[in-house]
Amino acid sequence: MRLKLFQASRMAEAMALVRAELGEEAVILETRRTGNGVEVTAAVEPAEPLFILPAEAPAPASAAPLALPPALARHNLPAALAARLLPGPAPPKAASPLAARPEVPPTAQQEVPLAARLEAALGFGPLPDGAARPLLLAGPAGSGKTLTCAKLAARAVLAGQPPLVVTTDGARAGATEQLAAFTRLLGLTLAVAPAPATLVKALARRLSGQAVLIDTAGCDPFDPAAAAELAALARAAEAAMVLVLPAGLDADEASEIARAYAALGARHLLPTRLDTARRLGGVLAAAAAGLLLTEAGTGPGAAAGLTPLDPAWLAARLGAWPPPASAAAPEPSA
Repeated sequence: MRLKLFQASRMAEAMALVRAELGEEAVILETRRTGNGVEVTAAVEPAEPLFILPAEAPAPASAAPLALPPALARHNLPAALAARLLPGPAPPKAASPLAARPEVPPTAQQEVPLAARLEAALGFGPLPDGAARPLLLAGPAGSGKTLTCAKLAARAVLAGQPPLVVTTDGARAGATEQLAAFTRLLGLTLAVAPAPATLVKALARRLSGQAVLIDTAGCDPFDPAAAAELAALARAAEAAMVLVLPAGLDADEASEIARAYAALGARHLLPTRLDTARRLGGVLAAAAAGLLLTEAGTGPGAAAGLTPLDPAWLAARLGAWPPPASAAAPEPSA
């Protein structure tokens, strides 16, 4: 703000001086009489400085979309994972000091199969057998835990190693009856243990070397009370927690769920409904969150319908380029 004091013999003359020097926008802050006339203090806001803005630099071009093959792009993979699965040549190997080899043009370098890229990007491993530590199946409601438990129990019975089957789901209507129907057909007794203390008592009936399968109620891992209850059951049983997650979920949601269950102790992933899901981005996103891919639910039957997951089978299911050496799915486990 610019201030100035004006003096004149009369008020009219002072106001004329103000307008002449400060303009019509001047504001009168104070007036007073003096022995020689009047004094006027006026002010004006300075005009905004005029800056010439430099020409805007062109906005950086957004990253070009990843050039995934259409068969793979349709699975809606997370961007970070998709970048690791991009097709391309194998990294050049260090030259051997014992033999000089002619340089291979990039266009002639061998393409890395998708199976090899999946193996490098994700973890694969066998499903814990439940003999060393009880196997606890956890996951959101409706993910297929009970049917998976029945499939695992049937496989163990067919292998001559009947397991101890326990359910902690005592609240959901019909949950116990559904699993009890399966265990009756298999000649197994179902133990119901909805609390950590009763679960410990149920496990006391375990025979030496007998595998234990624990079916649990659907759990929202973002609900602190539900998460604490599931964690307490896993601790009481000293169990290996396996996340059972249906295929077809949004990739971001599947990743968040997997991370939440990993925080509760899950280390393995068993995706279900791979026989009907058309997009597997959610399955891969969950595995990329740090869980080992083990087996997959690939059918509704309780006597079979579990397929071991390996990079070659998964590559064929995703739509590989080039096709892996053995694109045929392994036979479902008995």
